[in-house]
Order: sequence, then C-alpha cells, then structure tokens
Amino acid sequence: MIEAYAFCATFTVEILAISVLIPAWLLKTFRARAASYPDECLAQLYPGIDARQVLKRFLSQYRLLTSGLAVFGFLLLGWQISHAGRADWDEGRAGLVATGYFFVAFGLPAILFVRLAVRFSKERGPAEGKRTAVLLRRGLFDFVSPFTVFAAILIYFLYAAFLIYLVQHPFPGFAGFLTNIAVVTLAYMVVGVCVYITLYGKKSPLETHASRRHTIGLAVKGLIYSCIVMVVSISLSHMFRLLDLRSWEPFAGSLFWAIFSVLSFMGFAAPLRKPEADDFDARTAS
Repeated sequence: MIEAYAFCATFTVEILAISVLIPAWLLKTFRARAASYPDECLAQLYPGIDARQVLKRFLSQYRLLTSGLAVFGFLLLGWQISHAGRADWDEGRAGLVATGYFFVAFGLPAILFVRLAVRFSKERGPAEGKRTAVLLRRGLFDFVSPFTVFAAILIYFLYAAFLIYLVQHPFPGFAGFLTNIAVVTLAYMVVGVCVYITLYGKKSPLETHASRRHTIGLAVKGLIYSCIVMVVSISLSHMFRLLDLRSWEPFAGSLFWAIFSVLSFMGFAAPLRKPEADDFDARTAS
C-alpha cells in the first residue's frame, strides 16, 4: 500500500514542521527581540514584574512543551508505520491522526502565547515620554504582489466551477455546492479580517518600525498563501473521492497541515531588522 507509506512520509514532515522547525524559528526570534529591548524600557513598561525572568520562564515552558509534542508525534508515526503494510490500515483513522495532531500541536503552544500576552497586558504601566506618529504606508499591495492576490481570488472561482461540475457528477459523501462554497467563503472572510488586523492593528511599543513592516509583509503573504493551499487541498480531496482514491486523502491532508503551519507562522518567525533601517522606512512627525 504505497499510499500508506506516502502518508507516513508526509506525517513525518508535519511533525518536523510543527514541533521542530517552527519552535526553533520562534525561539530564535523571541530571544533576538528580547535581547534588543533595553532593561530600562522593560522596567518602565512593565513595572510590576521582572519581564526578562517571565520571558525566560516562558521560553523554557515552550521548549519543553514542543519537545514533548514532537515525541508524541513520533510515537503516533511509529504506530502508523506498524500498520502501513497491513490490510487493516485505515485511511480514516490516519486522517484523524494527522488532523488531531495538528490541532493539539498547534493549539497547546498557542495557549502559552495567550497566557504570556495576557500577563504582559495586565502588568503594563502607563506610557511616558514624547509620542511620535509614524507616517507609514500600509496598503495591501505594499506587502504582497497583485498577482498573488489575483491568484487567491481566481482559485476561489475555479473551485466554485469545480463544485458545479461535482454537482453534476457527485460522489458518495459529497455535501453539495452550498455547504462546500460556504466553508471556503467563511475561511476567506476570516483571512480577510486577519489581514486587515495585521495591516492596521496597533504597533507594540517595543517593536521598531522596520521590524514591524517586515513582520507585516511576511504575515500577510502567509495568510494569502494559506488560502491558496487550503483550496488546493480541498480540491484534491474531492478529486481523490471522485476518482475512488480515498486512501490517498490522509497523504494530502497531512501535507496540507504541514504547509499551512509553515505559512501561518512565517510572520512570527521573521528575523529582526536593524533599528537603523527605520530612517529609510518611515518618516516621523513629533
């Protein structure tokens, strides 16, 4: 069963992406950004806590959690490999393993991030000193090419056309045109809201303008690319069922979660720009 071994290969990639590669990127980024913040600035913004100690504890917890999730993932992988060559290999169970691991390995670290953000939000002191306004362009096409946006829109309409074809040639379990197009439309709307918040949301008081602009660009691209990957993945799933190749669905699903995870975290894993670059990226007015 080549499809079973193909799934095991993509599930390996999924585990490495979510629990090894992405945590390494995030740990490196957090350490670099934390090292760039002056002690007096942290003491002024968060007078109620030792911010560096809180960040150090958070990074230790995050590293321990993601390492444990990686071990858990490889245990699941070993279980799937032990069944890959047997007649009782269940593609439905394999698909649940890939999807379930994504939500667990994605969700638990996200809870840690939310706790950290809430802690700093509660302890933040009043802003002091002279405030500056930054006249920085934040249009969508300043961060992503029109071609990429056009491709995301085009693939939506191509998917709708594919659904119309499936209505004429349905397969067992096909949910119909309205349900499928509604799911994708909702996903596009959520991404649109996330893009808007990313472009026009408030800037962290500790983040330089060059770093902010660089992060926005990668985050917006990641969100739009995720839309494209999502529609392609769903279309492939429909195609496998239409061609009576359902046993390949776990392979496609696991590959989708791996790509989606990397694209979603690209913005957060962005390298820190040098503060000196701010003079070339923005004009400030007192």
